[in-house]
Amino acid sequence: MIKITLPDGSVREYNSGITAMDVAKDISEGFARNVISAKFNNTIIETATELTTDGNLVLYTWRDEEGKTAFRHSSSHVLAQALEQLYPGVKLSIGPAIENGFYYDVDLGDQTISEKDFKKIEDKMLEIARGKHDFKMKPVSKADALAKYKEEGNEYKVELIENLEDGTITFCDHDTFTDLCRGGHIPNTGIIKAVKIMSVAGAYWRGDENNKQLTRVYGTSFPKQKELKEYLELLEEAKKRDHRKLGKELGLFTFSQRVGQGLPLWLPKGAALRERLEQFLKKAQKKAGYEMVVSPHIGQKELYVTSGHYAKYGEDSFQPINTPAEGEEFLLKPMNCPHHCEIYNSQPWSYRDLPIRYAEFGTVYRYEQSGELHGLTRVRGFTQDDAHIFCTPDQLDEEFKKVIDLVLYVFGSLGFENFTAQVSLRDPENPDKYIGEDENWKKAESAILNATKEKGLNYVVETGEAAFYGPKLDFMVKDALGRSWQLGTIQVDYNLPERFDLTYKGSDNELHRPVMIHRAPFGSMERFIAILLEHTGGNFPLWLMPEQAIVLSISEKYEKYAEKVLNLLENNEIRALADHRNETIGKKIREAEMNKFPYIIIVGEQEEKDNTISVRKHGGEDLGAIPIEEFSKIIKEEITKTLKPFNG
Repeated sequence: MIKITLPDGSVREYNSGITAMDVAKDISEGFARNVISAKFNNTIIETATELTTDGNLVLYTWRDEEGKTAFRHSSSHVLAQALEQLYPGVKLSIGPAIENGFYYDVDLGDQTISEKDFKKIEDKMLEIARGKHDFKMKPVSKADALAKYKEEGNEYKVELIENLEDGTITFCDHDTFTDLCRGGHIPNTGIIKAVKIMSVAGAYWRGDENNKQLTRVYGTSFPKQKELKEYLELLEEAKKRDHRKLGKELGLFTFSQRVGQGLPLWLPKGAALRERLEQFLKKAQKKAGYEMVVSPHIGQKELYVTSGHYAKYGEDSFQPINTPAEGEEFLLKPMNCPHHCEIYNSQPWSYRDLPIRYAEFGTVYRYEQSGELHGLTRVRGFTQDDAHIFCTPDQLDEEFKKVIDLVLYVFGSLGFENFTAQVSLRDPENPDKYIGEDENWKKAESAILNATKEKGLNYVVETGEAAFYGPKLDFMVKDALGRSWQLGTIQVDYNLPERFDLTYKGSDNELHRPVMIHRAPFGSMERFIAILLEHTGGNFPLWLMPEQAIVLSISEKYEKYAEKVLNLLENNEIRALADHRNETIGKKIREAEMNKFPYIIIVGEQEEKDNTISVRKHGGEDLGAIPIEEFSKIIKEEITKTLKPFNG
C-alpha cells in the first residue's frame, strides 16, 4: 500500500500502481470529470501515470493555471499533427504552452501559411480533437530517438535530442502522431472543444538570428466554445484600450524614427499627466520622510563595474561613451542605485541619522532589442520613481512595512484594487546568477517574508525571480480586463552597501554596514502610464485627468458667458477648456466624448439667463442645469473619494 497526501492534508491509502485519475474518481466522480492534469511530489505528471511511492498529489482542473498549461501544451500537439497532415514534409521543432495559448515552430520548406489558411487548420484540429485520442507517454532510448528523426530528416529534433541524456527521453503519442515531449498533458484530445489560430510569424531557430527562420503558428484553445468567444471579445476590448492607440488619440506621447526607437516623446498633455503623477508621489514621499536628489544620466564605467550592473546589464546597455581622455569611459546609466550609494557616501553618518531616504525620478537607459520594443511598456529610455532607504538592521522591518503602505496608497488612489504580492527569492540551484554572501541573502529573504505576512497581504512565493543583488516583493496587479501586470517593487539589499563600502557609526562607536531598500511604486513612469491607460481605457481618475471639463457654447452669442464659466472653474481649481469652434453642438458633444472629457458643460441662452451650467458626464449621464458652485462641489467630492491624503 502507498500513502497519498492531498492538498487539504488528508492522507489516503491505495494499492501501488493506482493512477492520479483513479484517486480523483475516489474523491468524487463529478470532480474527476473535470480533472485534466496532476502533480506528484512537485513534478507534473500525466493523469494516467501510475503512482508507486508515498507522496503529495495535486489534481488540476481548467480553473487552475497548471491545468490551463497542460491543456494548451496538449493543444500544441494537436496543432502539430494538423500541420503535418495539411503540409506534407513539414519539419516540427518546438511547441510550448504560453500565456493564453500556445505556438509551434515549424520548417515549411517552400510552403507558406497565411491568414486565409487559419480556418482549415482550425477545422483539422477540431476533427482530430473529436477523435478523443488518449495522450500516452513512453520512454525512448537516445539511439532510437535519434534514428527516428534522422530518418525523417528533422535536424531540429535531432539537435534537441543530442543535448539530452539517455534515459531521460520520452515521446508522446496520440492517434497516429508522435512527438518528442517531456510530458504534462490532458487525458485525451476530446477535452479540446474550441480552437483559434491567432497569428503567424517568423522565428529564428532557438532564437538565434544566425539560424534558419522558421514559421511560428500561434493558437489558443478552450474546453468550451463560449469561453473562446468571451476571450476573443476580451481581445477586441484590449485593442480598443491599447495604450499606443489611446496615447495617439488623446495626444499624450509620440515616437520619432529620427529621435530613435524606444525613446518616447511626451506631448504637452502627456507631460502634464506625468507631472501630476510625480507631484502626487512627491507629496506622499515628503510625508514619509524622503528627500529628493538628482543624479546625472551618465556615470563612469567603473561605477557600474563596482555595483555589478555592468556584468549583469552590459549586453543590454548602450555602448560605452569614450571621451578625449585616453581610457576614460562613461555609460548611460542602467540604474539609479549606484549614484544614490555615492550620494550616501558623500558624508559620514551616525546611527542617529538613519534611516536616510533618497528619492529621484531618474531616467535610465537599456538597449532593448528592436523586436522587443513595444509602445511605452518596453522602451530604451525610461524614468523610474526610484528611492533608496539606508537603515540599520533593526530598522529594516519597520521601513519595509512603511514602503508597503506607500505602494498600497498609490494603488488605491489610481484604482488598482485587484493585486497579489509576489515574494521573489533566489534560485538555490543557480547561485552564479546572484552576488553577495549566503548569510545576507537569508536575512533579506526573511525580512521580506516577515513584513509581507505582518501586513496581511495575499502573496505567493516565486523561487528564482529575485534581482541579482537581492530578493524582492513585487506587486502583480490585475487590470480591468483581468490581465496581470507587475507594478511596484520593493527590494532588500545587503550587497551594494558591501560593494560601495557604505558605513555608519553605531552606538558602540564602531562602523557598521547599513541595509539598503530599493523601492519604486510606479516602477517606470512610461510602463505605469501605459498600463494605467489600458486599465482605465483613458478615463483616468478625475484628479489625474489633463482636463476635467470642457465648456461648449451653443453658438457665438454665448462665447463670453462660456469664458466667464471657464474663469470661474479655474478659480475653483477645476482644469477646463472651452470649445468655441463654429460647429454644431451635437458634433462638439460627440468629439468631447471621444476625447474622454469627464464632464461636458453646455451653455446657451437659458444658462446665461439663470447663471447656471448644463452638465453631462462622460458616458451620457445628464446632471441637468446647476450653479457653478454646486458643480465645483461635485468635482471635489469625486476627487476626495479616490485621492485621500497619505498618512505616512
